[in-house]
Amino acid sequence: MKVAIASLGKDTNSEVSPQAGRAPYYLIFEDGELVEVWKNVFSIGGGGVGPAVAKIMADKKVKKIISSNFGEKMKDALNAKEIDFEEKTGTVEKVL
Repeated sequence: MKVAIASLGKDTNSEVSPQAGRAPYYLIFEDGELVEVWKNVFSIGGGGVGPAVAKIMADKKVKKIISSNFGEKMKDALNAKEIDFEEKTGTVEKVL
């Protein structure tokens, strides 16, 4: 199962991002192994970032996203795409 963790940095020692939609990076794991570091192109910009990130994650076949906080629009978009989400804090390695 693919799990994406919203992160402030590019490695597992980084802190989980306090904002899912505007997280600078997403570390994507499959069966516990890091398979991709995605630079969030939507981290800076206008509105609609949560649904845009949800679409990208669905395209990448992610089944669960972890972040410190999710906005309502992103929660709705994740539910529509049948992606689970969970709010956790700490380092990426710790929450994985």
